[in-house]
Amino acid sequence: MSEASLQSLSPARVVDEFLRIIMIPDPAGARRFVAPGLRIRFTGGRAMSDPAECSAFNATRYRWVKKRIECTETVAGGSAAATVVYSIGTLYGEWPDGTPFEGNRYVDRYVVSHGLITLMEVWNDSAEWLLVRAGLETL
Repeated sequence: MSEASLQSLSPARVVDEFLRIIMIPDPAGARRFVAPGLRIRFTGGRAMSDPAECSAFNATRYRWVKKRIECTETVAGGSAAATVVYSIGTLYGEWPDGTPFEGNRYVDRYVVSHGLITLMEVWNDSAEWLLVRAGLETL
C-alpha cells in the first residue's frame, strides 16, 4: 500500500489494517501505519514506542494470539489532526503451554493523525485469566 493510498484511508480503516498486519505478526509492515514518535501504552501500563515491542511482548505471553474484531468505532468530532478510534472484540490463541483460549475481551484506543496512528492504548483480560490459571484468582 503506497503512502498516498494510506493517507486516503479513513481512521477506522487505518486501525483495522494496522491490526490485521500486526496480528500476522508483521511489525515491520505495521510500521507503515504509525507516525514517528508513536506512543503505546500496553496492558499493565507498559510503555512502548514500536509495533515490534508489542509483538515481542505477545510472544512472551502467548504461543500465538489473534484478535476477533467485533467492531471498530470512530468517535464523533474527530479531525484530520486527531481522530479517536476504538477497536473492540476478543482475543483467541494459545497460552505458552499450548492450551487454547478464546473469548478474552479487549478494547484498544487509537489516535489517528493525518492518516497515521500516534497513540495506541491496549486493555484485555489476559492478566486476570493468567491469575485464574495460576490458581490465584477465580472468575
